[in-house]
Formats: sequence, structure tokens, C-alpha cells
Amino acid sequence: MTTKSKTERGIKYPQTLISLREKLGQKAKREPKFRFYSLYGHLMRKDVLRTAWRISRRNNGSPGIDNLTFKQIEDAEGGVERFLDDLSETLREKTYRADPVKRVYIPKANGKPRPLGMITIKDRIVQTALLLILEPIFETDFLDCSYGFRPNKSAHEAIDVLQKQIHNGSLESYDADLEDCFGSIPQDKLMVTMEQRISDRQILKLLRMYLKASVRENGKPQYKPTKGIQQGGVISPLLTNAYLNWFDKAFYGANSPAHKLGAKLLRYADDIVAVAKEITPELQEFIERILEDKLGLKLNREKTKKVHLNQGEPLSFLGYTFRYIPLVRSPHRKYCNYHVSKKAMIKGRRSVKTLAQTIGRSWKAEDFIQRLNLYLEGWGRYFCLGYSSKEFGKLNSYVRSTVRKQFMRKSQRGYKIGKDENWYQHLKKLGLITLSKERFA
Repeated sequence: MTTKSKTERGIKYPQTLISLREKLGQKAKREPKFRFYSLYGHLMRKDVLRTAWRISRRNNGSPGIDNLTFKQIEDAEGGVERFLDDLSETLREKTYRADPVKRVYIPKANGKPRPLGMITIKDRIVQTALLLILEPIFETDFLDCSYGFRPNKSAHEAIDVLQKQIHNGSLESYDADLEDCFGSIPQDKLMVTMEQRISDRQILKLLRMYLKASVRENGKPQYKPTKGIQQGGVISPLLTNAYLNWFDKAFYGANSPAHKLGAKLLRYADDIVAVAKEITPELQEFIERILEDKLGLKLNREKTKKVHLNQGEPLSFLGYTFRYIPLVRSPHRKYCNYHVSKKAMIKGRRSVKTLAQTIGRSWKAEDFIQRLNLYLEGWGRYFCLGYSSKEFGKLNSYVRSTVRKQFMRKSQRGYKIGKDENWYQHLKKLGLITLSKERFA
């Protein structure tokens, strides 16, 4: 058997898995109404589980309710191979059960906590394997307007499309803000969605198992959710896209007001924006009816709004703020200006401060700078689009000020720099990068 491989998601997929995914995708594309009935056997395949392990190991992540880490599995007797053998056997004997989910909360940009479900490594591997099998099937059904958590799709692509739409005259938008989308998706309707493509009872049983997995929070009794999808689950983004695909198809349906207006939909998971030359009340009502009445979701009415870009109103999408404003040298002409949003800047500063307060206390200066650079590189690569030089400069100043304060606070006698250098030069000597448009060009 061939051992050729291909790199996907930064991981080398064995040719056997590539062939399997291609066959599933081709079958789904040829027969849009076909329901796949023999998938469970692929789940326990070694090539599938090994690839699922490598993907999960690369992503790392905190341990689940059992506190078992990747390092502990690797160091145990038999190592990874024994762990995967045991996991494959439980799947084969159909004794596999999902562990309870450890619920933690992380702060959002507005300061409010966002729930996140931490699943065990065992469940992470099986969910990743399940994703490898189901993804090529559902990908054939998804529309191009969906950009989130999909292979060969990205937030940058969505941002580029939105900028071009505004530039070409789509100067009104409808920004639909879903309230707790992951946590409010009706599980019964979601399973109906999955059953449109899957008839394999064991696969459907696994999906129900993950939806119904018990949740544990510190100091609170264990409970089982009656609705929603766990944020943090590997399979959750695919389930969300599959469910919201009903909305995508309805939006572009022949009888939709969007079809008559030539409106464009951009959706990144549950972030939804529709743009057109005119957003009519009929289109607004249609969007709200599909999302709330048909899909059972809830719009946050305070944040959901119609934006008049031609009147200078800003539109926020995926961390960027878009404006249609006059050119400085030719005020009679306008262009689409987009840059890092205020909310994204607040989140960036908060992340830098957290790194300084946690890692900066115990790490050596050079190691701390190296870790901080990793974050800044990622932040800069994402926000390098548009006209963000001003925001880059602001974050650079904040970073230098925060690092300087941390160094001074860490040393009881005061942190010393060279007599012939200033702090900017000293931090540059330590290797601290400076964000700039040119760096990420």
C-alpha cells in the first residue's frame, strides 16, 4: 500500500485517508440527496485515529475533566500506540462513552465571561476523527458565503469580499447579532439536519452523545444540557455550519428578497452580515423570520442593526471596522476604509497585559520577549489588511510601556539598561518586534 501523504491543516495526511475523504466528497457531490449509511467502520481505522491524534496534539489545549495530558499519554507504558489501540477497541466493541465536559469561562472583549467546554483527550481524538469523515460530505453542501472553520476558507477572504462589495456600491448592510448561537441551537432540529446526510445509526448516536454530554462546573452539580452545542468541542463548528447552512440557502433562494435586491451574504460561523445597495424592510423581516422562527435562534436586538455606510456609519465585522469616507485629496470621491476595530484593540491590549502579568513574572527577559513576539506575530498577520498603521503604532507603544513596567516591577533594585541606549533600543536589542504594515506585506 502506498505511503504517500499530503499536507492539510499543517498535518501530513496519509494517502489512504486522503483517498477516503475524496471518495466521500465525490459521492456527496454526485448525489446531493444521498444519505451515508456505512461510516462508523472508518472511525476506528488506525490511519484516521493517528491523524486525529497528530491534529489534536498540535493544537495541544488544556486537559479535560480527567486532567490527563498529552505528555502523560506519551510517557505511559505503550505510549500513544497503546492509547489509540485501546480507543479503537472501545469503538469496535461499541463501549465508548463521552466523558463529562469541564465548563470554564474566558473573558470576552466586553468583559463578560464566555463559556467554554474543555473535553478530554479521548473525546478530542474521536471528535477529530469524526470531523475527518463528516467534513468532506457536508462541505459539498455548504455555500461560498460561509467562511468560518472550513478548509480553504478564511476570515481574510471574507474581509476582502466585504471590502470589494462596499467599494462596488453595496452601501447598506444588515448586521445580525445572534445571542448565544452555540448555546441556543435546538438539538432536535440539528439532528434532523445531520440526518439529511447521515443514516449510520452509530454515527448519529455519537453525535447525540456529544450533544447530551454532562457538564461540570466548579462548585456546581453536574447537569445535562437540553439545547445547544458545546463551545470548545472539535465537532461543534461543523455542526454549527451545517445548521446555519439552512439560512444560507434560504437567503439565496429564488423567492428570497435578497435575490431580487442582489444582496450579498457573508457568514463566519455565527457572525452574519448582509450587504446590498439597499436593505429593505422586507429583507430585514425575511432574515429575522428565518433565523428566529425557522431556526429557533434569537437575535440580540440591541446589537442587530441596519448600517448606512453611505452616511458615514461604521460597520464592524471580524475584528475590523469598515467606513465609506471621502478621499483626503479628492473629497468628492469616496473609498472603503477598514482598520482594526476598537473592540479588537481592547482585546489586544488585554492579552498583552495578561502575558506580562503571568509569563513575565517567572520567565527570563529574553524568553518572555520571545513568547510575546509569538502573540504579536499572530495579531499582526491577522490585522495586516486595510489601513491599520495607526492601530499598529498604538499597540507598539502599549507593548513597550507594558514590558518596561513589568521589567521595573520584577527587579527590586530596578531594571538596568545601558547608559547609551533608551528603552526602545534596549527592547529592540532583546528582540521585541515592531508591528508594521511592511513586516506583513
